[in-house]
Formats: sequence, structure tokens, C-alpha cells
Amino acid sequence: MTGEQFIAHKAVDAVKALYGAELPADVMQVGITRKDFEGDFTLVVFPLLRTSRQAPAVTAQAIGEWLVANCPEISSFNAVQGFLNLSLSNVYWRESLQEIEADKSFGVLPSTGRRVMVEFSSPNTNKPLHLGHIRNNLLGASVSELLKTAGDEVIKATLVNDRGVHICKSMYAWEKLFNGATPESTGIKGDHLVGDCYVAYAKLEKEHPEVIDDVHKMLVAWEEGDPHVRELWEKMNGWVFEGFDQTYKALGISFDRTYYEHDTYLLGKELVQKGLDMGVLVKDPDGSVWCDLTADGLDRKLLLRSDGTSVYMTQDLGTAERRFSEYKLDSHVYVVGDEQNYHFQVLKLVLKKLGFDWADQIFHLSYGMVELPEGKMKSREGTVVDADDLIEKMYQEAKATSEESGKLEGIADEEKERLYRMIGLGALKYFILKVDPKKKMLFNPKESIDFNGNTGPFIQYTHARICSILRKAAEAGASASVSDDSVLSAKEIRLVKLIATYPQKVGEAAAAYSPALIANFAYDLAKEFNQYYHETPILKEPEPSLLSMRLALIDTLAATLRKAMGILGIELPERM
Repeated sequence: MTGEQFIAHKAVDAVKALYGAELPADVMQVGITRKDFEGDFTLVVFPLLRTSRQAPAVTAQAIGEWLVANCPEISSFNAVQGFLNLSLSNVYWRESLQEIEADKSFGVLPSTGRRVMVEFSSPNTNKPLHLGHIRNNLLGASVSELLKTAGDEVIKATLVNDRGVHICKSMYAWEKLFNGATPESTGIKGDHLVGDCYVAYAKLEKEHPEVIDDVHKMLVAWEEGDPHVRELWEKMNGWVFEGFDQTYKALGISFDRTYYEHDTYLLGKELVQKGLDMGVLVKDPDGSVWCDLTADGLDRKLLLRSDGTSVYMTQDLGTAERRFSEYKLDSHVYVVGDEQNYHFQVLKLVLKKLGFDWADQIFHLSYGMVELPEGKMKSREGTVVDADDLIEKMYQEAKATSEESGKLEGIADEEKERLYRMIGLGALKYFILKVDPKKKMLFNPKESIDFNGNTGPFIQYTHARICSILRKAAEAGASASVSDDSVLSAKEIRLVKLIATYPQKVGEAAAAYSPALIANFAYDLAKEFNQYYHETPILKEPEPSLLSMRLALIDTLAATLRKAMGILGIELPERM
């Protein structure tokens, strides 16, 4: 039970005792007390005046006096007009700590009964995953975990764009310029080799623009099922899929369902015909099919080309319809960059015009682009930062910073290697996820690996420090427990208060689709612990019951950090 819920239920008892009325708890308006007033929680009295038939100040005074007299968990109150500010006692915060310590599912919210699909990653098979894909993947995976923790049933999905002109460009370059090269013969990871083909094609087309005609012929041959083109397509896609799998594994990314464009690109054609039959779509004289959205403040949107071929929008219409009918979804979240905002506006509008009420349940989680200190990335020019290279760079940065700081001295080499990976990946994930998704961001690998400040390694090191204290305490025979006569200091109450807000923070973050709220909660908690640790003796505490309570407090704090960082996909080490 949260502090707000506790106050609401006690206020129900007070109103019944004072005025003989039984009110439901949801009538009680309770919030956290403003910082410029004394108190922990504030009860808004105005909704109760019809019951009390007294002035706001009189009603607040009466309820405050009853609560202090009858609830040992409430220590004092002050009434300001129709606002009753209540301070909770040591008894309440001790009991809160005991409840949190005993609740293994603390922070996991009750089931909502909602089934949600989250689509993310959705790469093209003409290049390896890059820094932009990393933000997409980390957001998608983290939002999935966040929604799951908030009580939703979540299906993680990806749509692989494995056909089209861009794929044929890599295929054409491989045939013309790469002399039968394979990942095995070159030692180049498959997705990187195909990416090299794409870059080579861009240079070739710049010098010989006419080659685009050959590429279009290759695409037509693919659509007609030409055996040679299909065989080459399957071989090169196989290289890319194997490369993607390695990158996903390194990032800790997985999917429950994978869709492929070659299976889905025709799905929307039936819907387009349905729209024509309904009169909501129009066919131009050249045979192309459009949806006129000018009355909705947009423009005309092409759905079928004059030659009858589909476009991305056609595919997305069909894929959405299949997913909602197949999984009976309550919501579908698309994790896609903000350059596609218009696309998703159109998608929802067209689906609504086609009669699908669930179109309102589509949500575009629009995020800003990631830039480097040296500027934007461009795939065709080969100036992207490959995900694999960045993961390796983070490992090297973690290794260099750890060796320089001396934090891993005395740890076996094999364990060091594991920690370098954990720290590097934790730094990367945290640096990206701590930023609100809607904002553009500048990624600086060196800055992200700092062991001080709002970084992943700072939180990882804080967790390792707590684990070290708990190990030393166990070796000395001390146990972690909160007794019924434990007395918490103001600093300890402050920590319990912060820990207790975690479930509420999960709900807020899920509602906003923002892992950044969880990241910054974890940082605040780690920062608060470090201040407490510097000011409060733990292992040197001579009083056994006080030592046990402090051990239980920091153990609970560490468990909460693990849960919060787990939502971000970040491991916390026990030693550093």
C-alpha cells in the first residue's frame, strides 16, 4: 500500500468516526506535500465539506486531531485552509521498510489485462545495425519491459525490411564488384560485408547513373520469382541475419515475433481494394490509388503505384490489420524515429477511414535522432557508427577507465573481462535511456563511462559497494533484519521514502513510455545512498539491532536498484 493509499483509508475511518458517513477511499484526494510545507502527504478536505457541513479549516483541524490520536503511524499535522498536511511517524516508515523487504514482487504492478505489441528495431538488410538502431533497440526493449512491469502482457515484435530497391542495390554491387566474396573468405561479419556492398553501389551509381535501371530490372526479376535472383537474395540476407543475431545477442535484445517484409508487403492490397469498394479511396486515371486526407489537414497519400506495386504505407496497413486480428491487441506501439511522424499520422487516419476502430490504439513512440560530436551519420557515404564497433569501443573505454581508476585491482582476469563488458554495455544503455525519448541526443562514449555523475557505471559501482558491505557484515556474523522496535533516522526515512516511490515511478514511466524516468529514479536512489553512506556508520555501528536495520535498508535499496536497472536491460555487478 502506498502512502497515498494509507492516508486515504485512514481518512475514511476518520470521516466515519467524526461524521458517521461511510465514504469510498477513492473520494479522498491525497498527494505528496509541497516542499514549502511541513508534512509527507496532504489530504484535500474540500470534497469532504458536504459531509462535515463545516468550514474547510475546521474540518481539516478535526480530521487531523482524530488521525494523530488514533493512528500511531501519523505523528503530527498542520492545516492550511482546506489542505491537511500530515507527517508520518517512525512506526509508519519502519513498517513500510518491513513490507518492502518482504515483498519480492515490489514494484511489479497488478495485471491490467491489456495485450500490447511493441515493434522495434525493424532494420533493412542492406547494412549492419548502427548507433541509430541502438537507440531504437534499447528504447523498444526497455519500454517492453516497462509495460510488462506495469501489468501489461507484452509481445516484442520486429519487421525486417528484407526486400526492395535498397536490397537489390547491395546485391547488384556484390555481383559486379565483389568477385564472389563471402564472410568466410574475407573474415568480414556478414552484415558488414553487405553494408560494404551498399556503400560501393552508391559510389558506382554516382559515376554511372544508368545502373539504377539494372537494379530495377533485378527487383522485377525478384518479384517474378527468378531463381538466380532469389538464390542470391536468400544467400546475402542469410549473411545479414546471422550478423544481426550476433549484435542483438551482444546488446541483450530478443523478440517474441519476427515479421519479414517479403511475407507482408502484399498484405495491404486487399485493404486497398476494400477502400475502393467503400469509396474512401480513389483511383487516378493512371491506375494509381490514393487516399485524400486534405479535409484532415494533410495531403493525398499514395497507396498503390500505377503499375500496381505497393508502397510502405500499403504494407503497414496490412501488417497492422493482421497483428490486431491475430493477437487481439489492445494497443500497438511503434518505436520509430521522429522523421516518420507524418507516416504514422497517415497510417492511423487511413485505418480509421477503412473502418478499424482499433486505429486509435496505435501509438507512435517517436524519438529523436542520435548524433555524435562530429555530426550526423550517413549510411550511403559509409559514415555511420556501426553498432558492433560501438559496443567494442565501449568495452575498451570501460577497460581503460577501470584500469586508470584502479577499481578492479585484485580481481581475476577472467572476471575483469566480464566486468569490462558489463560496465561498457551498462554505460551505453544508461547514457541513451536516461534521455527523454522525444529529445535528440548527442552521444559521447568517454563521457558515458564516467564512474561519477549521472552514468551507468556510477550506479553499478554503488550497487557493488552495497554488496561489499553486506558481504563483510555476513562474514562478521551480522544479519539484515528490521525489528519492531527499530528507530530510523531522518536520513534513513528519506531513503525509505524514495524507495517506496518506485511502484508509482513505474506507473508514471509506463504511462509516458519513458524509461528515462526509471533511469533518473535509479540515479537519485544511488546518489542518496552514497550521501547516507558517507555520513552514517554501517559496519562500525556497535548496536546490533541498529546494524541489522541498516543492513536490511541497504539490502532493500540494492534490490530496488536491480529492479529499476533491469527494466533498462542493465546488469549490476556484485564486485567492482
